[in-house]
Amino acid sequence: MESGLSPDKNISMKDAFMASPGPRSAKEAMGLMIKGVCMGAADTVPGVSGGTIALITGIYEQLLAAIRSVDANVISRFLRLDIKGALTRLHTRFLLFLFIGITLAVISLAGIMSHLLTAYPIPTWSLFFGLILASTWAVGRKVNYRSAKTISMFFAGAIFAFLLVGLVPAATPETFPFIFISGMLAICAMILPGLSGAFILLILGKYEFIVATLKNPFLPHNMIIIIVFAAGCAAGLAGFSRLLKYLLERFRPVVMAFLTGLMLGSLRRIWPWKEEVMISEIGEKILVLKERNILPEPGSELILPISLMLVGVALVVSLEWVSSPRKNLPT
Repeated sequence: MESGLSPDKNISMKDAFMASPGPRSAKEAMGLMIKGVCMGAADTVPGVSGGTIALITGIYEQLLAAIRSVDANVISRFLRLDIKGALTRLHTRFLLFLFIGITLAVISLAGIMSHLLTAYPIPTWSLFFGLILASTWAVGRKVNYRSAKTISMFFAGAIFAFLLVGLVPAATPETFPFIFISGMLAICAMILPGLSGAFILLILGKYEFIVATLKNPFLPHNMIIIIVFAAGCAAGLAGFSRLLKYLLERFRPVVMAFLTGLMLGSLRRIWPWKEEVMISEIGEKILVLKERNILPEPGSELILPISLMLVGVALVVSLEWVSSPRKNLPT
């Protein structure tokens, strides 16, 4: 996005920094950071999408536009040390405060989320189920379903996500090229509502590997892994965000219906009550286990999970009510 300011070397660094879209007050910056924290927290959980948070908080299209601002022109100016010229074109303030929030959440919450999902799986997934169920409603009610194309794309998205989240996590290599590819695929899922980057990592067999790396990010080997993974994320964002922005501009109703369907179909993965079933074995050695959803047994044990589901629903409804003006939400 071109700024109204000319990238003149005589302008101040502050003017260059303030030239492009982004928060213009400490209050707006803090609000954007909080949304980033919510996105980062969501993306540490397999099955919960940071893109969903961006969508219901009204910054989804701003996020895509900001990512698109990192183009060849900006990169060229940075390489030529034309920092001011680059800053006038890059959505610097938006990306800075959003990704500060995302980074803080990912680094600080990765271990906590892993512990909660291991020690308290049913209550934790119940909260997430309520969050995503309400998010599906919040986004879906903005879509006009009178068109046959819109309806068909909604069901296509739901079926695609339902089948995708049923895949069994694979055993994959820990080589740098595969880590790079994992970052590309995970970041594409992160900006899609309903598809979790963490879950894509789970399918690729890299979720626990990346989480363990983030727990100790300053070890030399871990730092290299994080750099390779981040490079893959950057490459994925550069291409996929432009495609998604183009589709939203040209085919908004059907794209939004498809994204809503993705959110609905992903609920299969987030259902709290599961049991493991063996799907392959040789002799007495189990090779592959797969989880399947089951209905919970009636009883007092359901009080806490159902209460947390309702808390999740209430949080999303409240968030939509107090967030950005409704006109910022895609329709």
